[in-house]
Amino acid sequence: MNEDKICVGAIAGAFGVQGEVRLKSFTSDPLAIVDYAPLCREDGTGAYEIEITREIANGFAARLTGIQTKEQADAMRGTRLYAPRDRLPQLPDDEYYHADLIGLEVFDTGGAPLGRVNAVLNHGATDLLELAVPGQSRTVLLPFTLAVVPTVDLTAGRIVADPPEGLFE
Repeated sequence: MNEDKICVGAIAGAFGVQGEVRLKSFTSDPLAIVDYAPLCREDGTGAYEIEITREIANGFAARLTGIQTKEQADAMRGTRLYAPRDRLPQLPDDEYYHADLIGLEVFDTGGAPLGRVNAVLNHGATDLLELAVPGQSRTVLLPFTLAVVPTVDLTAGRIVADPPEGLFE
């Protein structure tokens, strides 16, 4: 994955028969996804301008340049849309793009390794860091709160965490 691009949305399939797509926005203000266009695929192909046509369950109905039929919209199902990092706003010191956290090593407050961030998940309440635990096939979900994760050092490529008791047993 090119570090100069950030995933800002995904296409969930066709909406209707006129070439509209079901668009999921991953931006903090979901409508702001149009501000970062043109968007491309992960491999850098495509240059999609977006027109939001209406709000629907779990996202938006939208038109993308070059997509004019239901079949073309269906073919885009699962496509992640990326914006160049330099088009995105600068974040405050205590906020991070998910893409910046993935791959970071996580250590406890004593310096012992806890794992590596595989993904950042959000199921409503708060973000969770999915950690691959060294030497194990299982993953652990670590709450991404200031109390549990007091330090994120992007420069050093590490996170310091104080996990709840019993989480790694």
